[in-house]
Amino acid sequence: MNAANRNALLAWLLDQEEEVRLEHLRRLSEEERKEFASHWRLWARKDQLAPAGDWRTWLIMAGRGFGKTRAGAEWVRAVADSDPQARIALVGASLVEARSVMVEGESGLLAVCPPGRCPTFEPSLRRLTWPNGAQALLYSALEPEGLRGPQHSHAWCDEIAKWDNGSSRAMRVWDNLLLGMRLGESPRVLATTTPRAVPLMRRVLSREEDGVVVTRGRTEDNAANLPGRFVRDIRREYGRSQLGRQELDGELLEDIEGALWTRALIEAAREGFPSASPLQPESARIVIGVDPPASAGGDACGIIVCALGHDGIARVLADASVTRPSPERWARAVASAARAWTADRVVAEANQGGAMVESVLRAADVALPLRLVHASKGKSARAEPVAALYEAGRVRHCGTFPALEDELCGLMAGGAYEGPGRSPDRADALVWALTELCLKSRAAPRVHTDF
Repeated sequence: MNAANRNALLAWLLDQEEEVRLEHLRRLSEEERKEFASHWRLWARKDQLAPAGDWRTWLIMAGRGFGKTRAGAEWVRAVADSDPQARIALVGASLVEARSVMVEGESGLLAVCPPGRCPTFEPSLRRLTWPNGAQALLYSALEPEGLRGPQHSHAWCDEIAKWDNGSSRAMRVWDNLLLGMRLGESPRVLATTTPRAVPLMRRVLSREEDGVVVTRGRTEDNAANLPGRFVRDIRREYGRSQLGRQELDGELLEDIEGALWTRALIEAAREGFPSASPLQPESARIVIGVDPPASAGGDACGIIVCALGHDGIARVLADASVTRPSPERWARAVASAARAWTADRVVAEANQGGAMVESVLRAADVALPLRLVHASKGKSARAEPVAALYEAGRVRHCGTFPALEDELCGLMAGGAYEGPGRSPDRADALVWALTELCLKSRAAPRVHTDF
């Protein structure tokens, strides 16, 4: 295809509706597709292109696989190509993620820029420089002060809902970034993320009528570029569950009024595993809470692993729960978790057939360090003191536990349960474990004086 024909076809394609254009592109030969590969506006869906108008912040809030990273990289590329004076901030949840996803990832900047217009990446300086002089610098959302001082004309912030919320760190990163957006005639910020109900997300969305444009989308919107089996399998697995609504449909799940836990409270308690060991710091005790199902093949068996550190902080380490299990299966799962985590104690609720619960667990592991507990209060009443531990900053989640966290956010003050499923099995198991670790009454030490 000569240059004249290529330019004529390009102009014609750009003038077509999205559906017609994409269908025609799919019919091109491999060689013709290569010629047009770098023309993003030809391939992009409308919801992946920057909105028209005078906006300051563009938020893409969509499900996984929507094409958020590609949209962000292509927007940065277009800014750099058109403005040699551009100074762009690339802010990731960490420097590792900023580099591995935003710069070097399959849909990152180095992959989307065509030969001849590709930036030079200097990892030691955290800097990309385009042939025309435009520059981008990498920043970590773990270091708010790194954005105090530098000035930018544009910024791409990736997975802002994943930024660390401890000590309001995510908010401080965002504030320092905005205060430095003072280069050029029209500074702009693009934020791409899968939604989570964290303070920063709520703040950005609250400005939707004040210079903030929001693009919402689902995983299926990008089905043409995703393996068909992947789309079918994840939809079958998660459907319209709360996790599916958040991670696939891109919905921001709101807190239930009157719930003992809020998503913001859980996010504030989030901490990741350190690289060397899953316990930070070394644990004084490890306890597994168990909420056995009331009947064989009925509800899930909640199995939650928690630890109490020498720093006095309790940490949720794992959710080993099993769904619709036989007695033998859930007992084996408990025994396996106890061995894997070297548990000091297994605390199991025994209201539904105490002797049976003990015999089933002993059959799985006769040496299991077992303690049976009997509930004298309702689930919510037992949960209230544990929720207070979260409020006081005495509990951390080492990782993300969607099913458990959905149940916690469905426990209501006063006794009702409005979360997923018929019963908060995982939440109840967590309550037993943390009660054992943090709330179990201990006799006060006494001083004996002999005369």
